[in-house]
Amino acid sequence: MGEDKKPAETKADGAAPAGDGKEKKKMTKEERKKEEEMSSEDIELRDRLALMVERVKDTDQGVIKSALDSMRQEIREATSSMTSVPKPLKFLRPHYGGMKEHFETMMESDNKFQLSDVLSVLGMTMAGSGKRESLHYKLLGTKGAVLDTWGFEYVKNLSGEIGQEWEARTAAGKGTDDLKALVEEIVPFNMKNNGEPDACDLLMEVDMLPSILEHATETNFSRLCLYLTNCANYVPEPEDAMIFKVVYSIFRKVDKYPEALRIAIRLNDQKLAQEVFDACSDEMTKKQLCFLLARHGTINIETEDDDLLAIMGNSQLSEHFLSLARDLDVFEAKTPEDIYKTHLTEQRAGATNVDSARANLASTFVNAFVNAGFGHDTLMTGDSKWIYKNKEHGTMSAAASLGMILLWDVDSGLSQIDKFTYSDSEYIRAGASLAVGIVSANVRSECDPALALMSDKVDAENSTVQRIGAALGLGLAYAGTQKEDILDILTPVIADPATPIELFSLAALSLGMVYVGTGKADIAETIMQGMLEREAKVLEDTMSRFACLGLGLLFLGLQEAADVTMEALKAVPGQIGQYCSFTVETCAYAGSGNVMKVQKLFGVCAEHLEENNSHQAVALLGIALIAQGEEIGAEMSARSFEHMLQYGEVNLRRVVPLAVAMLHLSNPKPQVIDMLSKLSHDGDSEVAQGAIMALGLVGAGTNNSRIALLLRQLSTYYGKDTNNVLFVVRIAQGLLHMGKGLMTLSLLYSDRLITSPTALAGAMAVMHACLDFKGIILGKYHYLLFLLSSTMQPRMLVTVDEELKPLPVSVRVGQAVDVVGQAGKPKTITGFATHTTPVLLAYDQRAELATEQYLPLTSVLEGFVILKENPEWKAPGEPSPSKKKDDVTDIDDEAMKKLAMQARNVRPDQRMYDK
Repeated sequence: MGEDKKPAETKADGAAPAGDGKEKKKMTKEERKKEEEMSSEDIELRDRLALMVERVKDTDQGVIKSALDSMRQEIREATSSMTSVPKPLKFLRPHYGGMKEHFETMMESDNKFQLSDVLSVLGMTMAGSGKRESLHYKLLGTKGAVLDTWGFEYVKNLSGEIGQEWEARTAAGKGTDDLKALVEEIVPFNMKNNGEPDACDLLMEVDMLPSILEHATETNFSRLCLYLTNCANYVPEPEDAMIFKVVYSIFRKVDKYPEALRIAIRLNDQKLAQEVFDACSDEMTKKQLCFLLARHGTINIETEDDDLLAIMGNSQLSEHFLSLARDLDVFEAKTPEDIYKTHLTEQRAGATNVDSARANLASTFVNAFVNAGFGHDTLMTGDSKWIYKNKEHGTMSAAASLGMILLWDVDSGLSQIDKFTYSDSEYIRAGASLAVGIVSANVRSECDPALALMSDKVDAENSTVQRIGAALGLGLAYAGTQKEDILDILTPVIADPATPIELFSLAALSLGMVYVGTGKADIAETIMQGMLEREAKVLEDTMSRFACLGLGLLFLGLQEAADVTMEALKAVPGQIGQYCSFTVETCAYAGSGNVMKVQKLFGVCAEHLEENNSHQAVALLGIALIAQGEEIGAEMSARSFEHMLQYGEVNLRRVVPLAVAMLHLSNPKPQVIDMLSKLSHDGDSEVAQGAIMALGLVGAGTNNSRIALLLRQLSTYYGKDTNNVLFVVRIAQGLLHMGKGLMTLSLLYSDRLITSPTALAGAMAVMHACLDFKGIILGKYHYLLFLLSSTMQPRMLVTVDEELKPLPVSVRVGQAVDVVGQAGKPKTITGFATHTTPVLLAYDQRAELATEQYLPLTSVLEGFVILKENPEWKAPGEPSPSKKKDDVTDIDDEAMKKLAMQARNVRPDQRMYDK
C-alpha cells in the first residue's frame, strides 16, 4: 500500500497553488494537521480511493472495470450521519475535476457508462448549484440502470434536477424524451418504497400526472389520493380540476365508489357523478352514494328506484334527528327565557323593555332557532296565539317561524302550517308560504307539495308581500334542484318592469338559489335586463343588493365562466353595477382559495373612498368567501382583517366582523371570540351590531359557554339602547343555541373537502342582509334571517345497518389531525373519547370506528354511514377452533385424557390452592 501512496501525494503536491514558499509551507502544515486528525482507517480509505482514481485512468479496460466496481462498492457501502457527507464522497472531492476531464477523453464503452454513473453520484455533492451535473451524467450513463444501487437521497436529488431541466428545456423549446424515460424509471422506484408524495411531485413537475394511474394499487391508493387532493388546493386553475380528475380515476380503478363520488361532487360534475352511480352494482353502496348526494343537494342523479330516490330526498333526516334528540335527552321544548336567563343578568334600574313588539319579534326568532327541527315549542305549535303579539311584518316572521320549528318534517309540517294559509292577514299568508319553503329546505319529495301550494301565490293579483313570501318559499324549497317549473313561475316576475324592486330582487335571489352554480345564461340575462330597465334611483334601494346576489349565485364556483357576465355588467350604471360585478366575481371563486383574486380584492379595500363605496363591502366579504375553503388562506385573511380594523374606513370596519364570521361559521376559536368581543362594544353602532351577529354565527349550534356569557353581558349593556342593538343580541343568542346544540352552519363537509352550494347560498343571503342592519334586519325584512334554514344541518354521525335501521356502535371522536404525506399509518385523530352512535361532531372533529365488527361503506364518517358485518371478525370471548373444550376428547392416551378432564373441571381458585 506504501508504494501506491506516492502517485496520489505527487498529484496533491502538483495541484497546490503556485505562490511563494511560505504559502506552500502553510498548505503543507494544514494538510499535515488534517492528516494527524484522521484515523488510520480514514487514511487507508483515502489512499485506496486515490489509487482507484488512478487505475480508472489506465489504458487496460479490465483494470478500469475492476477499479470502477471497487469504487461503486465503496460509495454504496458508505454510511453517514444526518449532518455529514459520506467519507468516500468527501475523499473523492479533489479528484472530481480530473475524473470529469478523463471521462471526456474516453471512447464509447461499458466502462464509460459506468464512470458516468459514478460521476452522477459524485455530482450530487460536488457540482455547483444550478449546474445539474448529476442529471447530465445520469443521462449519459447506463440505460435502465437500477436506481436501488444509490439510494433515496440520490433519487431525490435527481428528481429536483429533472424539474429544473424540464423547465429550462420547455422554455427553450427543446425535446424532453430522455427526461420522460428517466421519470418513468424513478416513479416505480418511489412507489415501491412508499414515496408516493415524491412520485406525485415529480410527475406534476413534468406534466405527466395522469401516468400515476398505472402505479395505483389497493395498498397505496389512499395515501396517493390524500396527497393529491391536498395538493389541488395549492395549484392554479385549471390544474386543480386535472388533479381531481386523476384522483377520481384512481378511486374508480380500485372500485371505491363513495370516494369517487366525493371527488365528482367536489368538481361539481353531474356527468361524473352519474357515471359513478351507474357503475356501482352493490345495492348497499348505492344507498351510501345516495346519502352523499342528499347531503350535497345540487347534483340530481337519474334512477328508477323509489328507495334510492327517497334517500336522495333526505326523507329520513327529520326522523333520525328526533331520535338523536331523544338519545341526548334534549327533546323537551325550550322557551326564549331559558336562553336569555334574565335572572342571571343584573337588571339596571328602569331597563324594562318598553318596545314589547320588538321584544316579541326577538323571542319569535330565538324560539324558532332554538327549537328548529324538533316539531314542537311553547309559542307557535298548539294554539298559535303568539302570532298576534307581533305587528305586520312581525306576524309574517312569526308565521314563517313555524316552518323552522317543523324543519325537514314535510309530511306533518305542512298540515300544521295549512291553517295560516287561509288567514285574513296578508302578512300571515305570506309567512305561511315562507314556512312551507323552510319546512322543505334540503328535503325533496316526489309529489312536490311546496310547488302545488305556492305556484299561484306569485301571480300579480296577490299583494307584494304575499308574492315575496311565495317567491322566497319556492327558492328555499327547491334550492339546488334546477327545477324548470320554478323558472317558469319566477321569470315573468323578474321580466316585468312594473314589479316592485324588493320583489324583483328577492325573486332573482330565489332563482339564483334554485339554479345555484349552473351558470344558466338566460336567467343571468333576464336579471341583468331587469336591472337595466329600472332607473338608477330605483336601484339605489337597499334591497337591490339581493338581485346582484341572485346573479352571483348562478355562477357560484364556476370561476372563469363568469367573465362574460362581468363584462356585460359594465353596462349597468351607477354604484349598483360595481356592487354587482364584485358579487359575481367573488361568488365565482368561492372556496377556491385563489390567491390572485384575494390580492385584487385587498387592493379594492385599500382605496379610501368617502362615498360610492358599497362595492368595498362585497369585496371584503368576498375575501372571506374565497379563502374559506382552505385553512392557511383563511388564517392569513383573518390576520389581514385586523389591519383593516386599524386602518380601514368605517364602511369597511362594519363588514370585518361579518367576514370573520364567514370564515368561522360554527367554529368558535378563542382568538375569534376575543376579537368580536372587543368590537361588540364599538362606538359605531353598526360595527357593534355586526360583531354581535358574528358572535352568534361563529358559535351557531355550539352552545359555547363563553359566547353565551358574553351575550348575556351585552344584553345588560345594551338594555336601554335606542339603536335596537338588544334585538341583535337576542338573535345571536338564538343562533348560539340553534337546534339546542345539535345543528351546525358549517359550509364545508365530508372532511372539509366539499362546500355545499345551497348552504353557501343561504349564508351569503344573510351576510348581504347584515350589510345594512338598519334597512333590512332591523327594518321590515327580518324574515330573511330564515334563509339560514338551507345552511342548517344536524352535526351528527348516525350509523345504520343494511336495512337503514339505526345501529349503535362504538366510535372514537377526537380532534382531526393532518396526516398528509406522513410515513406509515399515523393516527388521524388525537385526544379522542369513545362514544356510542349517534354522536355529535364539532367543526374540527373526526370520527372513526372503535370496533372491527363492522366495516363502513365510506371512508369519511359523517352524517349517515351504512355499516356491514365484517366477515373476518371474531368475538373476543369466543375461543378459536384450536382451543375449544371438545379438543380434550381427541387425546389418545387414556391417562392424559383423564388428567385433562379433571383440570378442565377445576375452578381457578381451587387450582391456586392445589385442590
